Amino acid sequence: MKYLIILLAFGACNNAPLPTDSPAVASAKEGSPTNPIPTDSIIPAQYVDGKIVKVEKSEDVWKRELNDQEFYVLRKEGTERAFTGDLLDNHDRGIFVCAGCGLPLFASETKFESGTGWPSFYKPISEDCIADKTDSSHGMDRTEVECARCGGHQGHVFPDGPPPTGLRYCINSVSLDFVKQ
Repeated sequence: MKYLIILLAFGACNNAPLPTDSPAVASAKEGSPTNPIPTDSIIPAQYVDGKIVKVEKSEDVWKRELNDQEFYVLRKEGTERAFTGDLLDNHDRGIFVCAGCGLPLFASETKFESGTGWPSFYKPISEDCIADKTDSSHGMDRTEVECARCGGHQGHVFPDGPPPTGLRYCINSVSLDFVKQ
């Protein structure tokens, strides 16, 4: 079962292109007027010339498709309060996907208890599903983690995690949806 979940997770970031009219190309949240895709769905990456196809939407579209907290964190690089996220104590088997576009980001097998107040993972499902950038806010340099498809802010990565990577991806619950498997 463990290997089946790993294979499914890696398969979610494969090179199989989606049809250009697929709702996955412009997916967002369940219940939005333009997107009938449920939030408990994994939306595989689409690639062109070896690069992930980006989801680009105006700020107004994002505001309509996300609730206030999701918009604040995903689009404005905010942070939810520590120990308040609904995925912090989630110990079910499954895949954590971007709440903005459904891209699979982390497998439950890589989640660990960091004690920081946010869900923590020691590695993403695939390196090409995560984008890193330098965040110099709050008087320090940190590495910000974004969804590689929609650019949604997920959290930060720190070099104080467990083996085998030594990394701690400290992620906002509101930036993620969980697909139980």
